[in-house]
Amino acid sequence: MNQKNILHNKYFLYVTEFFSGMSVMAVELGASRLMAPYFSSSQIVWTVIIGVIMIAMALGNVWGGRTADKKPSPDKLYGRLLLAAVWIALIPFAGRYLIVGISLLLAVFVTKNFLVWAALFACLAVFAFPCVLLGTVTPSLVKYSVNSLDDNGRTVGELGALNTIGSIIGTFLPTFVTIPAVGTAVTFLIFSGVLAIISIVYFLSMRKKLVKCVLTLALILILGLTSSTFSFAFWENDITVEDESIYNYLQVKESDSSVILSTNVLFGVQSILMKSAKLTGMYYDYALAAPVMAGLAQMDSPGNILILGLGTGTFAKYCSEYFPDTSIEGVEIDEKIAKLAAEYFDLPESVDVSVYDGRSYLTASEKKYDVIMVDAYQDITIPFQMSSVEFFTEVKKHLTDNGVMVVNMNMKSQSEHSINDYLCDTIGSVFHFVYTVPVQGGTNCEVFAFQNPSTMQTFRQGQKCMDDPDLTSMMETVADGLTLRKGGNLILTDDKAPVEVLGMRVLDEIIADELDYYRKLYLGELLH
Repeated sequence: MNQKNILHNKYFLYVTEFFSGMSVMAVELGASRLMAPYFSSSQIVWTVIIGVIMIAMALGNVWGGRTADKKPSPDKLYGRLLLAAVWIALIPFAGRYLIVGISLLLAVFVTKNFLVWAALFACLAVFAFPCVLLGTVTPSLVKYSVNSLDDNGRTVGELGALNTIGSIIGTFLPTFVTIPAVGTAVTFLIFSGVLAIISIVYFLSMRKKLVKCVLTLALILILGLTSSTFSFAFWENDITVEDESIYNYLQVKESDSSVILSTNVLFGVQSILMKSAKLTGMYYDYALAAPVMAGLAQMDSPGNILILGLGTGTFAKYCSEYFPDTSIEGVEIDEKIAKLAAEYFDLPESVDVSVYDGRSYLTASEKKYDVIMVDAYQDITIPFQMSSVEFFTEVKKHLTDNGVMVVNMNMKSQSEHSINDYLCDTIGSVFHFVYTVPVQGGTNCEVFAFQNPSTMQTFRQGQKCMDDPDLTSMMETVADGLTLRKGGNLILTDDKAPVEVLGMRVLDEIIADELDYYRKLYLGELLH
């Protein structure tokens, strides 16, 4: 097949346009998943990814248009596609090192808006270049496919439509099919392979660059064969399970003393199972004060507990042990996490698990509960719909007269007007009584909210009914740390809840505190 035939075959050009558009969106979705274990999947990170890719595409459009006018060589276009295929194939394997390296370097020098800058530079280094290359496709194909001014509008419209349709499929396919089924790394390889095949078909027809084509295919195949050993936490060698779901990166680690679920490779414990110790020493223990406040330690009839953000059921398991016969319902939006609960974390069969969004589940239910645990906040990823006045009002409607809501806030801050101040003020605008207690040795803070003025008296009476020394000691720790919060005017609503920006400020504070010593040490060595 000669050059004239291959370029005058509009179907081939249309296939190029279709899969180029699909690959751009696949890279964007893949970028969010590759960066989420390191930076979270907050709106801030998404904004950075979308912004960088749109800028890259715009630059590619300009470059591709000028190149097509000056040197309308299809060899250069399909050469760029081949290069993009190689780069995209390498992204999951080399990109994770760049992301970690850039983050560690910036942590030394950046003290404000660390998340934004780290995500921005990582995104530029890893994802911008292939998107610039893919951005050159449309203007180049317009040059090759428009034969006359009589049908140029129709041709450009068809190319645009195919690019859009490809982008739509490239949005849904990774999220719902390839990433949950085969993971992020293989997803990048799949779309890299598609681009490579298109380029190879062109160069085979032209009998050019055959060696480069063979090397590209060999690289993708080799990476595909090694993808089974791919790990986001590449420095770890004792991970029991590493998986991805529609919503999360999932990591299960087992030691002699515990089994831990994390949804972030660098920090955070989402759920934990202690193999020997009765309590975890973490916020789950503090949250056990909520059933005591609600009178479940004294009730003869079984109570009802609802957990929004079940995870793998750490809190549910303790509730079933310390408050037997209590009906426990857990709501977890991530089905894979719910499955891990039974397989690795000994979640009791008596716990009724629903795979659902927490707020939607609550809205659809008419049942009332003695305790509602809200544990849906993960690092900076705070669902705004579960942090607003409207949400907490819905929670209050589902509590009994003696009911208690407990909220785990995972980013303790000493700064004024922090995310925790907003959450407490918002809760205080709904509930009459709001108490907080900081979790020792961590960044978590537990919030207890209720309507009944005798709840604290019930709590003290419940402490006297306990016969477990560990739980009794824990309740004493909670009682000593409880602080009554006064209401304020920092209110979050469904219409206005800038939780990502507020969370980022606390993250900056935490990073600054943790790295201040090392930053001074490193800079001191540089100066000397």
